[in-house]
Amino acid sequence: MSDPKKIERLHKMREEARLAGGEDRIAAQHDRGRLTARERLEILLDPGSFHETDMFVTHRTHDFDLDKRKYLSDSVVTGWGTIDGRLVYVFSQDFTVFGGSLGEVHAEKVCKIMDMALKNGAPVIGLNDSGGARIQEGVVSLGAYADIFLRNTLASGVIPQISAIMGPCAGGAVYSPAMTDFIFMVRQSSYMFITGPDVVKAVTHEEVSYEDLGGADIHATTSGVCHYAADSEADCLLKIRQLLSYLPQNNVDDPPFVATEDDPMRMEEELDQIVPDDPSKPYDMRDVIRLIVDEGVFFEIHESYAQNIVVGFARLGGHSVGIVANQPSVLAGVLDINSSDKGGRFVRFCDAFNIPIITFVDVPGFLPGTAQEHGGIIRHGAKLLYAYCEATVPKITIITRKAYGGAYDVMSSKHIRGDLNIAWPSAELAVMGPDGAVNIIFRKELAEAKDPEKKKSELVEEYREKFAHPYIAASRGYIDDVIEPRYTRQRLINGLEILSTKRDTNPPKKHGNIPL
Repeated sequence: MSDPKKIERLHKMREEARLAGGEDRIAAQHDRGRLTARERLEILLDPGSFHETDMFVTHRTHDFDLDKRKYLSDSVVTGWGTIDGRLVYVFSQDFTVFGGSLGEVHAEKVCKIMDMALKNGAPVIGLNDSGGARIQEGVVSLGAYADIFLRNTLASGVIPQISAIMGPCAGGAVYSPAMTDFIFMVRQSSYMFITGPDVVKAVTHEEVSYEDLGGADIHATTSGVCHYAADSEADCLLKIRQLLSYLPQNNVDDPPFVATEDDPMRMEEELDQIVPDDPSKPYDMRDVIRLIVDEGVFFEIHESYAQNIVVGFARLGGHSVGIVANQPSVLAGVLDINSSDKGGRFVRFCDAFNIPIITFVDVPGFLPGTAQEHGGIIRHGAKLLYAYCEATVPKITIITRKAYGGAYDVMSSKHIRGDLNIAWPSAELAVMGPDGAVNIIFRKELAEAKDPEKKKSELVEEYREKFAHPYIAASRGYIDDVIEPRYTRQRLINGLEILSTKRDTNPPKKHGNIPL
């Protein structure tokens, strides 16, 4: 170019944009223990892969003297890059500019990136660090949020959407992350809530800290809003990279295949002894999972929430799979309101993105009690049932021990289109456990017995011999095979291979009406 001043001007403007709110505000961000918007993207994306868009955009507001305070890029950094060589679209809110507040042009930048992600079939990742709506822009900022909400909804089930909460996320701002597929938070650094502690105190007279109201641990354990609580920003961003390694780019692609040196024919004799002989004794289902999957690597989602069910991603023979498993070591693996919601949402995500579902079953039924009934266990349990019924991806089920009552039906049974249903010899498939069944069936005999306890013990043992095994179900074809536990890995990998060409559809419709 003949005029070097024009190049110099470009370089100067780029440097101005990268400084964002200025060195003082960058220092203040660091003092809070937080990275800047661009520093976060450097960790998230492959080195040198980030291509920024709309670097020279500025806001258009004149009220409240905002026309005298303009920053290149405004309060969000947008663009695309790669993670493990695969395309992703990103936006990273910049707290050094107007506290990361969202206004008209901020939203336009985000919407542009989301539109590109949807059009080109690639995941979108949002790094949230914002004080909320830009008050100076009034209703325009509220409309801008709604523009983003609409795109979240239209992109749902088409491309993976991941949100990282890296700082504040309050008021209406929480609903965009809430509509994405996964939410990551950082302990002692990020928080989400509809109304802050001051409003809570004014309305309900409760005194609560930011952390106790909407911190990462609260949302990871109590509300279930957060899928992964990280110890640092770097940990959070690296975990997002790990999650994406299991996911396809969009709802048309298959999940990535990752070759493994873990022998697909590997046997695990330890599995033969992992289920206790005493049916009331717990064991950790995650131990079962890790013994079976490639390299023993299990990426658990929602680890601290509704721990009576376990969900997450792993690989079998290099194939990405979603795993849903009852957890006998927590509430005996019973299904309740929260575990049904957790499992149902995960099943629907896997189905939307062509990820086969492996289900490990050890479930004594649904949790009884007035709290559950009044809280809507019927409605919530139906969500998990609906999700499994609706799913058309390959579904393989392993019954390790108990499969009682309606919970047997719900947990990917043959009756709701389970493709391959396998039981271990320790499996018990029945309407209920032997103890409860004897109390009902032999009520009269027990009442008339000279020694009710001895009589009941005899009847329970008799019932167990007749019904507490997998062979009646197998005789009817409800179970495809009964195997020695040590061969589970082999059978699962073989099952995935034979189901790789599975084709199944649901009746044509606009959408179903899941019991929300």
